[in-house]
Amino acid sequence: MLNRLQRLMGLQTIPGVFFTSAGIAVLFVALAIPFDEAVSGFFGGLTAWVARNLGWFYIATVSFLLVFLLGLAFSRFGSIRLGADDSRPDYSNLTWFTMLFAAGIGTILMFWGVAEPVSHFANPPFSDVLPGSERAARDAMTISLYHFGLHTWTIFAMPGLAIAYFAYRHHLPMRISSLFYPVLGDRINGPLGWAVDVIAVLGTLFGVATSLGLGTLQLNSGLNYLLGVPVSGSVQVMLIAVIASIAAVSVALGLDKGVRRLSQLNIILAGILVAFVVLVGPTVFIAEGMVQGIGDYLDALPWLAFWTQTFSETDWQRKWTLFYWAWTISWAPYVGIFIARISRGRTIREFIAGVLFAPTVFTLVWFGVFGLSAIHVEMNGQVALAAQVEQNPAVAIFAFLQALPLAQFSSSLSIIIIVIFFTTSSDSASLVIDMLTRRDDQPSLIRQRIFWAAAQGVVAASLLLAGGLDALQNVITALGLPFCILLIFMAVSLFKALRADSRGYSVDELVQGRAYDTVSSTKDVKQEHHDVS
Repeated sequence: MLNRLQRLMGLQTIPGVFFTSAGIAVLFVALAIPFDEAVSGFFGGLTAWVARNLGWFYIATVSFLLVFLLGLAFSRFGSIRLGADDSRPDYSNLTWFTMLFAAGIGTILMFWGVAEPVSHFANPPFSDVLPGSERAARDAMTISLYHFGLHTWTIFAMPGLAIAYFAYRHHLPMRISSLFYPVLGDRINGPLGWAVDVIAVLGTLFGVATSLGLGTLQLNSGLNYLLGVPVSGSVQVMLIAVIASIAAVSVALGLDKGVRRLSQLNIILAGILVAFVVLVGPTVFIAEGMVQGIGDYLDALPWLAFWTQTFSETDWQRKWTLFYWAWTISWAPYVGIFIARISRGRTIREFIAGVLFAPTVFTLVWFGVFGLSAIHVEMNGQVALAAQVEQNPAVAIFAFLQALPLAQFSSSLSIIIIVIFFTTSSDSASLVIDMLTRRDDQPSLIRQRIFWAAAQGVVAASLLLAGGLDALQNVITALGLPFCILLIFMAVSLFKALRADSRGYSVDELVQGRAYDTVSSTKDVKQEHHDVS
């Protein structure tokens, strides 16, 4: 039946993945709008249960995956190339980085770059720290870097590396289900594999929709702060429609003409904004604070990475760390496939170093500039940032920029950057969802990519109408759990494949699924016999 429906609609898809994912999304929208309070209450209760019972699982998984990736980079596997042994990268390092960042957390940094440090400064998560103190300022920067540094990029790097390895080294389809070929074998082309890809599609759809929702709240708040545009659901729906329309045009142009050019433009504009704040802001304070902040982050990282708030009664970690990890995990299928798509030809060591450390350095700079400057403004009483952030975190960056010269220029530039960041996130996500829902031998139809861009906008609007920021956080924290489990299986599958690859197995031997261990042991015995001879 689904095959007949596909032919009638003129689509090129895997029907079980495409129609199941689209059907669940349509069902969610159909329920979220008329039954907004019930949907909000359901996900609120589910999120509370996940945080109370499985928060430790999120924390441990992300930290152990970071250790796993660093181990791969320094191991003998680090020299394995993502592609043929003589292949070389498709993009220069600079272009690669701009595309990594624009499709990754650029959107999140614009929203939380000021709001999070100021929030932690005014309301420290540790009970023995005095609000507004030097200790509170240092902890605020450390926690912000923890949330957006190595751990965030670990979540993106894990699926990205696994997908790139299996796709370019062993010519499997660039889908999440391919990562489980060593475990599932040919069953990845049936219901089990489709179920994995449906989870990936829904995670991507809701993750990017959450980002669109946050971006819309920020844009609406910024336009209200600057121009008096009313903050309302109708305005937010209009803004989502505008962003989705721009993303549809970009996604129709494709990766090189659309996403790449927008990514490069946005990095340039973001660099201009950073340079502006450094020049007109507290320059020396920023420089000193960044140096000290790096030391504080590296010093606190070992214990902070495994901190679970065991002896505290507050729900701080649910609202911050668990939300971030779940949100990032929901993005992981899309960002992972996108990173894999632009990383052919790099070695595993290059990939891990680039994906983990290059964006983290930019994050350190971003929070060093905006976070420290905002704390400086709050400490000097120039603007009551903490009060405004507590009331509405979406307005934080605009309130902060009002304390600097040329506020109209910098605020307008910020709005442009936000729009482009969210556009690049949406269009690259649409490209990835289209890849997840069709076979490699099927053409990528423009109308399918535009459908997914529109779907992101509709889901984002539904989430906003169903409860705003709280609804966005609750849905993502709950839906991130299934893919968190998949991340662990990815690491196991990748390690098994790398171990076989390093011993010289052919592609046919490598993808024998459950015969892995038997084949490996047999070949090891032959190799040992040869060495003895």
